[in-house]
Amino acid sequence: MVITGKVALVAGGTSGLGLAVAATLLAAGARVVVTGRSAERGAKALARLGDGASFVAGDISRPADVAAAVARARHDGGPHIAVCCAGATAAGRVVGRAGPLPLTEFERIVRVNLVGTFDLVRSTAAAMAGDGDGQEDPSADEERGVIVCTSSIAAYDGQQGQAAYAASKAGIAGMTLPLARDLARHRVRVVTVAPGLFDTPMLAGLPARARAALAAAAPHPGRLGRPEEFAALVRHIVENPMINGEVVRIDGAARLGSGH
Repeated sequence: MVITGKVALVAGGTSGLGLAVAATLLAAGARVVVTGRSAERGAKALARLGDGASFVAGDISRPADVAAAVARARHDGGPHIAVCCAGATAAGRVVGRAGPLPLTEFERIVRVNLVGTFDLVRSTAAAMAGDGDGQEDPSADEERGVIVCTSSIAAYDGQQGQAAYAASKAGIAGMTLPLARDLARHRVRVVTVAPGLFDTPMLAGLPARARAALAAAAPHPGRLGRPEEFAALVRHIVENPMINGEVVRIDGAARLGSGH
């Protein structure tokens, strides 16, 4: 898809990977609607992004908030591109010192990461399909939309304490191909990116020794990923029509150990 002139919705676009994606798509000529839970972070994101960006406050685990973000993108003439970088993380062993992991905590992570991602996919896909009849047209090469989801290498290499997080991210990876097959008749692509360890605000507060240990997990390059590298992959996915129904790891060949 040619990005110039398109409208992109970036969930979780006020910081980290999502903010880098928003900046990259703006630079490529798109108008961008970013969402996030914090109005303060939203204002800071808009100050950084500048013209062509707008913000809608909302939580991806709330269907009404997702609908409001999609409505804003529709108002702007889209969405043609949707990128889900919103999510939550948590650590907790199945059986810890306080007993079994609370079921509510497992449900919370799955609701935010997996259910929230699916809600964004279904809502943006419906908007992209528009009034089309959904019938296959072999001669029509123009696509109506591209949706990029975010999984994690934890979907494959989950560590101790990551049962809920790994399950939610594995769910995203597992639904990618069925989503792409479902939406092919509407000429909408679905691709998932599974990032490794990236230098985002989530890791910024860690001690230097801990950050160095995480960086060493990647054989080459032996460092944390940069958000702009994630964003560059998202841009390539949007622009390359043959990437569809795939989960792409971006991790410097890192494989997570069992943890401690």
